[in-house]
Amino acid sequence: MGRYTDSVCRQCRREGEKLFLKGDRCYSEKCAVERRPFPPGAHGQGRRPKPSEYGIQLREKQKTKRIYGLMEKQFRNYFKKADQQQGITGVNLLVLLERRLDNIVYRLGFGASRKEARQLVTHGHFTVNGKKASIPSMLLRVGDVVQVKAGSMDSHKFKELKEQASYKTPPEWLSVDAENMTGRVLAYPLREQIDTTINEQLIVELYSR
Repeated sequence: MGRYTDSVCRQCRREGEKLFLKGDRCYSEKCAVERRPFPPGAHGQGRRPKPSEYGIQLREKQKTKRIYGLMEKQFRNYFKKADQQQGITGVNLLVLLERRLDNIVYRLGFGASRKEARQLVTHGHFTVNGKKASIPSMLLRVGDVVQVKAGSMDSHKFKELKEQASYKTPPEWLSVDAENMTGRVLAYPLREQIDTTINEQLIVELYSR
């Protein structure tokens, strides 16, 4: 499956806001949005026409894909699944995205960014309910337990992550034991517990055209 391999900072600049794709760097003065607050490219600083309604909806979808690191087909499949569920489609979509294993690893503080969390999951460093889990898109359920494999705990990378996780606060719908590098899904997130700056209604309107 294809993946975006260019600078992720360009994605933040294109959206005109921080998407927090590079972990702690996004909070520092090195953040590209802070240094160059205009779209990338030769004409980034020039005047741009006012976006149409469709353009605004499209940008919101693109921003959401970039935050969660998804390709178009993946994202469309999540939307179809959300649309088939009971409740509000836009909220269902965000809850599905938050339930991904790579996102939960990131939310627990076991990865500095979603991209890093995805890579660590793919390399087989985590278990779910005691079984090896190496599929980033795996959807976790209430009660599932995520843990760093015993064989990975002593690596330099996970010693760093353990220290970072000890001072990070996970969202209310997750619990974390930083000492043992273990996390549990307590509940599915409510909309107000999802802190990403996404207007999901624009995405619903886009796919409803």
